[in-house]
This record gives sequence, structure tokens and C-alpha cells, in this order.
Amino acid sequence: MKESLKLSEIYNQNVLTLHKMKEYLSVSAYQELKHVIFEGRPMNNDLAEHVSQAMKAWALEQGATHFTHWFQPLTGSTAEKHDAFFEPDKHGRGIEKFTASTLVQQEPDASSFPSGGLRNTFEARGYTAWDPSSPAFLYETDTGKTLCIPTVFISYTGDSLDYKAPLLRSINALDKAATQVAQYFDKSTKKVIPSLGIEQEYFLVDRSLYNKRPDLQVTGRTLFGFLPAKSQQLSDHYFGSISERVMAFMVDLEKTAIKHGIPLKTRHNEVAPSQFECAPVYEEMNLAIDHNQLLVNIMDRIALKHHFKVLLHEKPYSGINGSGKHNNWSLITDKGINLLSPGNTPKNNLMFLSFFICTIKAVHDHADLLRASIADAGNDHRLGANEAPPAIMSIFLGTQLNAILNEVESSRVAKKVKEEAILWLGIPKIPELRKDNTDRNRTSPFAFTGNKFEFRAVGSTANSAMPMTILNSIVANQLMDFKTAVDRQIKRGIKKDLALLNIIRKYIKSSKAIRFEGNGYSQEWVEEAARRGLSNITSTPKAFDSYLKKEAITLLDKLEIFSERESTARHEILLENFFERLQIEARMIGEIVSSIIIPACFSYQNELIKNVKGLKDLEFGREAYSSQLNYIERISYHANIVLQKSEEMRQARKKANTINDIRDKALVYDEVVKPYFDEIRYHVNKLEKIVDDSKWPLPKLRELLFID
Repeated sequence: MKESLKLSEIYNQNVLTLHKMKEYLSVSAYQELKHVIFEGRPMNNDLAEHVSQAMKAWALEQGATHFTHWFQPLTGSTAEKHDAFFEPDKHGRGIEKFTASTLVQQEPDASSFPSGGLRNTFEARGYTAWDPSSPAFLYETDTGKTLCIPTVFISYTGDSLDYKAPLLRSINALDKAATQVAQYFDKSTKKVIPSLGIEQEYFLVDRSLYNKRPDLQVTGRTLFGFLPAKSQQLSDHYFGSISERVMAFMVDLEKTAIKHGIPLKTRHNEVAPSQFECAPVYEEMNLAIDHNQLLVNIMDRIALKHHFKVLLHEKPYSGINGSGKHNNWSLITDKGINLLSPGNTPKNNLMFLSFFICTIKAVHDHADLLRASIADAGNDHRLGANEAPPAIMSIFLGTQLNAILNEVESSRVAKKVKEEAILWLGIPKIPELRKDNTDRNRTSPFAFTGNKFEFRAVGSTANSAMPMTILNSIVANQLMDFKTAVDRQIKRGIKKDLALLNIIRKYIKSSKAIRFEGNGYSQEWVEEAARRGLSNITSTPKAFDSYLKKEAITLLDKLEIFSERESTARHEILLENFFERLQIEARMIGEIVSSIIIPACFSYQNELIKNVKGLKDLEFGREAYSSQLNYIERISYHANIVLQKSEEMRQARKKANTINDIRDKALVYDEVVKPYFDEIRYHVNKLEKIVDDSKWPLPKLRELLFID
């Protein structure tokens, strides 16, 4: 049977949607499940048993043989342990079994997952618990199908060991806070859901070349290699025609993603050669993040079928465009109203301004915490580079919205309003804001783009759950403060709409420093940001300190996102991951230099020496072999520096490894060990330009970047 070419016909083919569940459940069980999913009601054992049998029936009909609790530990990737539905019975026959208890909770070994001290090493037990708000799906490969059940992952003591549990908590906190503010404008609002669309950038490289680059295999980026004469300077790759080979990969990826419920909508060439981007339709945040985590897994598998390897590192090639994961965030009510879209009436514009300015104020007041949420060893190579947002957190609004906020700030409204018409004089008319009415400032880490905020600073390898958890939390906290301040004025007899406007105006003034419309890459902005009192935290270990600040711990604990124990644990995990990444890169540099680069250089140098000796034996004058002598000398010069700096780096690494304090160790790796990377790379790149191309032992960037 020929496979349908319509993506709509295969959408959610491998997903157990609520609509499909209806076919396997009684009417009452189906209604109960809807309450669990949409209202967060607890699931009783009877309903869990009905659901487990429905899941098993559907999965077996689709050809699944195994099931797994699919979770997102603090390693940054997803995890799963597969169990067969099959069990032998006492009569020597086989049956397929899947119970309510198996659905709702399992106990995977937690001993090897990062915990940051939340459990003792000898305490291996951890729990995965079903997240009903994210539908189960079949993960399909050429060799079989597995039922995947999205879950949270917690320790024996109940502490979160994953990204999903805090995300769900933050979504709940934001829902409560945003709903209360939304009810100022529509009392029938019952729920507010954060919406998210994640644009995923990535590189493709030929698999055979990838396998010849141990640095790519181990670290995800090229530790050596100079840029070819042509890279991205002509901008001819950006939105250019997609090659047939890459298109075949993209089509295969999209079909597989659509089957798994990931609504991919956009594909295109990005700025750098062999760099691409895909983007889905916006979804509820929890599902969007699950889908992105599943997508990167699918991408890698599909790439191998097309003899590619996907590079998700933020900066796989030094000197050209890096990759981000742009998070487009908005707030949607249960009636489908986007709270970040201006309306056609003053009342709707007042609602828009309330949520709009609370978001700006939240980012202003907690910029360091937001900066920490995207800090990572890989993202260090991108933040502040030519195409990426700087480490300074700022917000781009566009000329039109800035003018509107300035007008609101300077407008005057009488404290006592007798006529409704007078009040609205303080709220300027806001024209309809389409996406193309607000410019996309590529240098801004946090930009308003029409009806949403785009958090551009998130790295391409990141799990978006962490930055979104922080964004949800700080906005929820700000909305709570906003409501308290407005209610206080209302109690003093000030009319509600005027009270709202008064607090909005106050927030506009106090958060003005975070708004910036210019070039975020410029030195002028660095200096201007300092004058404004904005932080510019370029060190990742120092950025992580924000998690331990009293105000951050208090905020996250108050909202029940992280307990103080959990915040401290995450700080430790992040630091450990940071220095271990640098440790791996340092060891890889040393290994490649000593066993691959330098032997190749000396081998070529010996050929040059033989050539010089031969010319001398033929009694040619010095001018006949002066170029060879120059090459011999230059190889010795750069090779000696490479070996010397590699040894110095090794000694620095050994010294760093003796440090017990994890933060101090991370700082030493960042400030002492890491600077050797670029210095060694510089001299290796000089050697690459000298040594015979046929004898250079690693595929060059020009080979990696340009796909046939």
C-alpha cells in the first residue's frame, strides 16, 4: 500500500490522543480522565486500571511489544528502561500484561543520574510517575515499536530529579497568577496556559567525515580547524535552495515527527553552510518541550539513515554562526485569547499592557536568574558571538511599542474619575500588532515579536524546560505582586481600571533600563548597559550563583518550584556538568595533539628535510630550498608551542582536579584551563595551513561544511 503524501493523514498516528482513548474507555471513565488532564484532579486506582488496559490494547494493536516510562533526568537528555508486555503464566503460556500500578509509577535505578546530593550514593531508588497531561506515544524504529509514557522523575524523598516536575509546577503557578489577573477583565476566565513554539537550529555533517573527527564524536564540536576561504560571508546559504540530499533527510524527518505528534511546520537553510532550522506549530508548553526532546532524538536517528550526523552543539565550528533553540512564549486563556495580543478596545489594550509590562518587569528584576537558566559550557561559545544574543539580558520591543509605553508613562489621569471616557485618555490607542509590525532584533536575547516574546538566548542542546521554568516562575511572581498592588489601590477607593493603569505606569518606569532597541553586539551597548546597572555575567560558573541568591531561593520556594534543597542540588549539578565538559575537551585536545596532529606534522617535516638534503646533494644553492627550510622552521615553531601549551594545560587540569570545592574547580577550569583551548587551536590551525593537504590527518572544515 502506498504511503499517503498528506501529512494531515499521518499526524498523531503514533500518539494515543484523548480522542483515541475515547474508543477504549467507558463514557464515565473518559469523562474522569478529561478532568484529570484538564483540571489536574488526582487519578484514583479504578480509573488508572481502565486507562492502563486501554493503553495496552491500543499499543498491542499498533504492534508494540514493550513499554517504558520516558523521563528527562538532569543529564540533559531523555531516559528510558524498556519492559516487555509479555509475561509467562504458570501454565507455561505467554500473556501480555500491563497494570495500573505499572502505568502510574515505576522504580528505575536512580544511582547513576545526577542528584546534586539529594540522595546518598548507596540509595539507588527513584520513582517515575505518569504525567497525564502529555499523551503516551509509540516510538517507532525499523526494528519495532515501544509504548512511551511521559513521566516525572523524583527521588525516594520526593525531591525532583528531572526537568519536567519543576516545569509542571511553574505552569501551575503561572496559571493561578495569570488567571487571577485575567479575571480583572473577564471574570469567566478559568485557566491560563503558557504557549510555546521552539525553533530548533542544527548542522548536518557527512557521517563518514564525522567518524574521522574524534573531537566531533566526543565533544560535539571541532576543537581545531581554520575557516575555509568561503564560509558564510556571502549569506548565500541563508534561505537558499535546499539540496536534494538534505531535502530527503528533511522529508523523512518531518514524516516521522508528524507521526509522533510533533507538528513541524517550517524548514529552511540557516546562515552558515550546512546549518538548518525546523520549527513546529505552537503548543501547550509541557507538550512542546516533550516534543522538542523527542524531536532531537528522532533527528539523530533519521540522519544516520541518510548518512548524516546531526550536530546540535551551540558552536560546532568556531568563527561562524552558532545554533540556538529560540523559545517563543505566550499566554493563552481557556477561551483561546492570547493575553499578549493587543485588542481593538481600550479595555483589551489595558489587559494586554498588564501582562506585557509584568513580563518586562519580571525580566528586569530577575535578569540574572534568567541568564543562569541558559548558562552552559556549549552556550558560552555562542553568547556574545557575532550572531548570538549577548550575555546581557535586555528586551527589544520595537519603536512602536516603546513609543506606546513612553506615552502611557507620561500620560496623566485624574485621580478621581467621574466619567468613563476620561479614564481612557490615559491609555493610547494601540494599533493591531502583526508579526511584521515588530522588527526581529537578532541581537536581543529577549524580544517581543508581535504577540509573543522570543527568548533567543537558549542554546541548541538545552532542554527548554529549565529556562521556561524560570520564565514562568518570575512572571507568575510578578503577576502576584501586580494583583496585590492593584487590590491595595482598589481597597483605597480607586477605580479598578485606574488602579491597573497606575501600577502599569509604575512598572514602566521601574523596568525601563531593561529595554534596548540597538545593536546588542556593540561595545557601546556593553558600556551603556553598565551605566544602566544591568549585569553582564560572562562566566557560566558565576552565572549559576544566581540560583543560590536569597531572593531566588525565596521566590522559587514560595511558588513550590524548587525547595532550597533542590535549588542547591541543581547548582551543584550544573557546576559539575560544566567543569566535566571542559575536562573532556581538555583531555581530547591533549590526545589529538599528541597522537594525531604532531606525528603528522613531524612526518611531513621529515619529507621536507629529505627534500632539502636531496637538493643539497645535487649541489643546488640555498635559494633552491629556502622555502622548504622556512616550512621546516615554521612547523618546528608552531609544533613546539602546541606541545608546550598542551603540557601546561595538562598540568593546570591536574591541579584543578585536586580542588574539592565544586565552584572553585569550575572557576579554575573556566579561567585557567579553558584559555589554553584557543591558544593551542591557533597554532594547530597554523600547522594545518602548512602541512600537505593529503597528509593532514583530520577532515578540514571546508570538507565538513559543504555537503554534496
